[in-house]
Amino acid sequence: MVNRSVFEASGEADGSAVAGPGAVFDWLDESARQRAGAGLTRTLRSRAADDAVLDLAGNDYLGLTRHPAVTRAAADAALRWGAGATGSRLVTGTTALHTELEEELAAFCGAEAALVFSSGYTANLAALTALTDPDTLIVSDAHNHASLIDGCRLARAAVHRAPHSDPDAVADVLAARAHRRALVVSDSVFSVDGNAAPLAGLAAAARRFGAALLVDDAHGLGVLGPGGAGATAAAGLAGAPDVVTTVTLSKSLGSQGGAVLGPRRVIRHLTETARTFIFDTGLAPAAAGAALGALRLLRAEPQRAGRAREVARTLAARLTAAGLHASAPDAAVVSVRAPGPGAAVAWAADCRRAGLAVGCFRPPSVPDGVSRLRLTARGDLTDDQIAAAVRIIVATAPA
Repeated sequence: MVNRSVFEASGEADGSAVAGPGAVFDWLDESARQRAGAGLTRTLRSRAADDAVLDLAGNDYLGLTRHPAVTRAAADAALRWGAGATGSRLVTGTTALHTELEEELAAFCGAEAALVFSSGYTANLAALTALTDPDTLIVSDAHNHASLIDGCRLARAAVHRAPHSDPDAVADVLAARAHRRALVVSDSVFSVDGNAAPLAGLAAAARRFGAALLVDDAHGLGVLGPGGAGATAAAGLAGAPDVVTTVTLSKSLGSQGGAVLGPRRVIRHLTETARTFIFDTGLAPAAAGAALGALRLLRAEPQRAGRAREVARTLAARLTAAGLHASAPDAAVVSVRAPGPGAAVAWAADCRRAGLAVGCFRPPSVPDGVSRLRLTARGDLTDDQIAAAVRIIVATAPA
């Protein structure tokens, strides 16, 4: 039987010609024009290995991505284990190196166990989808990272978007819930302005109503807590039986990958049920080796965490004194407000031409719709580099 709707939709029913194959994506051109009109065009820019630009755009908070001990650990791991993990972690993708990294990461952060993923993004998706079901209510902070938002969307649970950093509002939602289980979800340090979440208050609200707490500590690990053990440790929640932490290995540890840390039974459950673990190729040995090398370096030199925070405070204070609207950092992120998306893009471009790379955050990447420059306060910056960065940002600021 012929499906007439197909022909009617294509125009063949009345004899009109069918558009060429390329026409199926014509709508993308209009979408691109709309983004351009809103100042939201995004462009990939390759950088050279010897780029002389001062980098305050990346997330290398401790300046370890090029540290000789870290790059040597990456090279040694690749030479010993090969270029790739060869398969999923449950088949062939788990090496003794992955296990070693998980054990040392858990011990450093004060957790019972850890599970390494190919990225922090997949770690967040795993935690949110595997630790919830249709009888779960997720209470998610309004300013949470996109990976947490996507995890909420993929989960089979009900989701409530809570006001930003408001434990009382979270408690109210939990008190009124009809679901058997609940999971409170928050970044530890919000990546746009660098402000820290009230983790102690969120934990208290969660415990009062029998909920678990999931903390994305991507921007806290290596910067906050004793020796850089993270925001969960700083809040006295490390090792708690009702707290799960996700981290990335691509920021303070200068490598690639992510991990979930928490009670052993949580890690076992993720190992057996999390789709982004079961069906994903394991983290490349070089990345695992680099992360382990960076972790050991941080453990030997814990003062690196404090230096990153000191640099952030210095940047914020000097930019504020110059009349710019800079955020007061709780960790190693400083943002500087721009008049709008177009001005932010032009400002970042002017900074780069002057020898400074800065981040440029615009909607929809910012939850409040305010465009910003985003600065990474690297712990390895010298006083002269800090002064140069401030000078360039102030000199290129929109009138």
